[in-house]
Amino acid sequence: MEQKRESLKDIEIKSASEDKRELKAKVGVGGKLSGLIFGGVEIKENEISDLLWELELSLLESDVEQDAAHELVEQIKKRLLGQKVSAKNIDNFLNEQIKEILKEMMTTKKIDLLTEIKNKKEKPYKILLLGPNGAGKTTSIGKLTYLLEKNNLKSIWAAGDTFRAAAIDQLEEHAKKLGVRVIKHQYGADPAAVAFDAIKAAEAGGIDVVLMDSAGRQETNKNLMEELRKIERVTKPDLKLYVGEAYAGQGLLDQAKEFDDAIGIDGFILTKIDTDAKGGTTISLLYKLKKPILYIGTGQEYKDFEKFSEEYIINRII
Repeated sequence: MEQKRESLKDIEIKSASEDKRELKAKVGVGGKLSGLIFGGVEIKENEISDLLWELELSLLESDVEQDAAHELVEQIKKRLLGQKVSAKNIDNFLNEQIKEILKEMMTTKKIDLLTEIKNKKEKPYKILLLGPNGAGKTTSIGKLTYLLEKNNLKSIWAAGDTFRAAAIDQLEEHAKKLGVRVIKHQYGADPAAVAFDAIKAAEAGGIDVVLMDSAGRQETNKNLMEELRKIERVTKPDLKLYVGEAYAGQGLLDQAKEFDDAIGIDGFILTKIDTDAKGGTTISLLYKLKKPILYIGTGQEYKDFEKFSEEYIINRII
């Protein structure tokens, strides 16, 4: 497998529409015969090396980061070697085992957002949304608000992106469709002050949740990262969610890590997963950063917003 891995740079990655790779073990006649006689075949490395190679390629083709893909396959190999299984059912067994192991490796501490909001004694519950421009923060705020309304929870928005000319207008356009109040200041105003006023308005109006927008930024922009830290100090958010595009691959992993180092991320909302064939970026995020993905955006409508599950991604890859 090491020689095969060295040639990864020469591999032609499949297009998004192509089928899953076939994962099969190669068990020799001797192995099958002993399985018939003694009731099971012991899994050996030479019998699953091709299967593991196909699995690693499948992960890479699904946008799993290369080091994460390699580590995952190595862990799966350690778990499988030496197990005994019926020769007749070995392929089904291996596929199910791989799915189970991947799910375990993707498992993080869960955040049940709706329950947390309802259980918080001192209202409002404060959510700060982070991430680069164009990733879908504004749309995600709308989708999250729609979800909250469906669960009898009222929200108010803080127009914290005072850095970009059209940001407040875009936020207000969504707010009008959803019937939500937006707290805003002038362009160039202090976003921490905007968020503070939104919290005070929520307290006065008995509103359950404050959704705080923030300026899209690159992780290398130190001034804007300092601005984020100030928002955090002033508002003391209950939850900091990073909004990123599901198909962004290694770029999303790198950006998210920088934000996590700078301000601390509690979890993720992944957008545009409907445009990503398999969504392997989610595996990299969960395995590398150990932060939960709360929701995924699956379309253009406010209702196209689903609670994330590991099976959703695993079944698309394997």
